[in-house]
Amino acid sequence: MFVDFARSLAGIATLTAPLFILVAIGYGLSRSGRWPKVVSDALTRFVFAVAVPALLFRQMADFSRLPAVDARLLLAYFGGCGITYLLARVLAGRAFRMDGASQSVFGMGTVFSNIVLLGLPIAKVALGEASLPAVTLILVFNSFTLWTTVTISIEWARNRDVSLRGIGRTARDVLTNPIVASILLGTGFGFTGLPMPGMMSDTLSLIGQAAVPMSLLVLGMGLAEYGIREGWRESIAIAALKLALFPSIVLAIAWAIGLPPRETQAVVMVAALPVGANVYLMARQFGTLEGPVAASLVLSTLVAAFTAPLVIALLA
Repeated sequence: MFVDFARSLAGIATLTAPLFILVAIGYGLSRSGRWPKVVSDALTRFVFAVAVPALLFRQMADFSRLPAVDARLLLAYFGGCGITYLLARVLAGRAFRMDGASQSVFGMGTVFSNIVLLGLPIAKVALGEASLPAVTLILVFNSFTLWTTVTISIEWARNRDVSLRGIGRTARDVLTNPIVASILLGTGFGFTGLPMPGMMSDTLSLIGQAAVPMSLLVLGMGLAEYGIREGWRESIAIAALKLALFPSIVLAIAWAIGLPPRETQAVVMVAALPVGANVYLMARQFGTLEGPVAASLVLSTLVAAFTAPLVIALLA
């Protein structure tokens, strides 16, 4: 049994290694000083505004014809989000003496996964095409749900009054985000039952093929901009909760509700991903915990290069 597990782990590590090597290449290019920040900014804009949306639209256009997924995966994943978020807030308040706003960002760092840049590529390589509908379903709800949660939480902590205008603005920004919009539009097109013109399909496929390698290079370039010294205790706590506690809780809920194996693999794999860059955007927007969150991005990505293959192998 141990030999079989070791072979499974080695096989998955071999499959996922090129993904993390691309991250390392992007990091090296940025640190070399020959690729100015303006280049990485332009590549990041292309990835998020063109390449990844093209990939997701093309994928979601066939969503209605892909294997059905068990919608209870949303209960497993976002139930895990809620429990981990609340526990993280308690820890942040008692152990680090954070105020309500900082607790909110700290808690979000423990549950917001890097689904776009790492989750989709890893799912496609390690779990197969059949896992993409489950991962994409999480992605559809992830940004909207978590951005709205942190906005309400911080506004309440600071003002004890939730602004409907602020929530509406957040909802608008999320819905007009190119990634979220491409998922919704692609799903809508898929359910019309209309065939996609061959020229359009081929064009989207060609652009989408660039999404995975470019997104990983961009992630590496972005990591090179973050420091890892400020707030190292908080950043270690965020990374530990994100990579250990969160996937454990998601797995426990998935087992408790009898989620099928394919969906269980998908939700736990997504939960075991490193901290998403959106948390850094939250920290910047609300002006709190920027340093520790940036450091947690670097730390969790480095650790996940070893832990993500282990989690996938254990589930397999």
